[in-house]
Amino acid sequence: MNPWTRRLSIALAVSGLACAAYAGEPAIKSNNGATAKTAASAAAPASAVAATPPAPAAVAKIPPCANPDGLGVARVVEIDTTGGPGFGFEHYKAYDFLQDKEVVLTFDDGPWPGNTPGVLAALANHCTKATFFSIGKHALYHPEILKQVAAAGHTVGSHTFSHVDLAKLQPDQAKEEIEKGLSAVKLALGTAPASFFRFPFLRGPQDMEAYLGSRNIAIFSTDIDSFDFKRGKGAAGVIKTVMDGLKKKGKGIVLMHDFQKHTAEALPQLLAELKAGGFKIVHVKSKVQATSIASYDAEIEKNTRGLAGVGQPASTIVKTIAGEP
Repeated sequence: MNPWTRRLSIALAVSGLACAAYAGEPAIKSNNGATAKTAASAAAPASAVAATPPAPAAVAKIPPCANPDGLGVARVVEIDTTGGPGFGFEHYKAYDFLQDKEVVLTFDDGPWPGNTPGVLAALANHCTKATFFSIGKHALYHPEILKQVAAAGHTVGSHTFSHVDLAKLQPDQAKEEIEKGLSAVKLALGTAPASFFRFPFLRGPQDMEAYLGSRNIAIFSTDIDSFDFKRGKGAAGVIKTVMDGLKKKGKGIVLMHDFQKHTAEALPQLLAELKAGGFKIVHVKSKVQATSIASYDAEIEKNTRGLAGVGQPASTIVKTIAGEP
């Protein structure tokens, strides 16, 4: 059993009902638009009240999508990342929090010009949300795009600093890649990202899994890999791979890359097919944001000095003073 599995408790729904987490219990809390039951109107004796278990936490409603054909979001779940739990059955089988036909959309390797904005536009048209695992270098190259991801309400996690295979590094080097990636994403966003991480190439050495556990950062693998990075895959190939995987498994965490052009091209049709197939989107959030290490923050800030826009809104750097606004 992985070291974090003893510390994580998941409050799951049964018979298709929404998850409802009790105080002090949850690793995952759910939000699907249901409301908590009200207390009985009749007064109860003091002894009976004391013995009554706490009521489920109230669950907020999710606004309806203005697009009648939009996929929307069925549930929002909050993950307690204490101890570094792992998700995605390709590597981690402890926590099955998805119901039948539920999907978590995830995108790696961004932000990237053209492609990430294309992904964001498709998601916005369907009023749906995803999780983006950003490479630290790319975040520093294009902080304005990463800010757009966060501003649209998506979850932002980290994916190392330079997308190197951590299994090929010495432990100290691997830790540095993790920490520099986190600090870079934080600097680009102007705020701490979610306490979520994905290993490059989905290769997670056990010592680094343990290290992330000590940092209270959850690890995401996948259930369905789109393989959208393969040469010649094309938009149609991405759609087919994802839909075939979901039809076979019935649900899952889907891995794609907003770095890939044909993924951005495929997404509008893929989302439409998910809607037509009766699939529902689950948006994952971390209970607390990631905590970076000050020395790595300082190193990233020093090495990126002079990069316009890093850590600041683009509008404070460049302003239109004539012509079209």
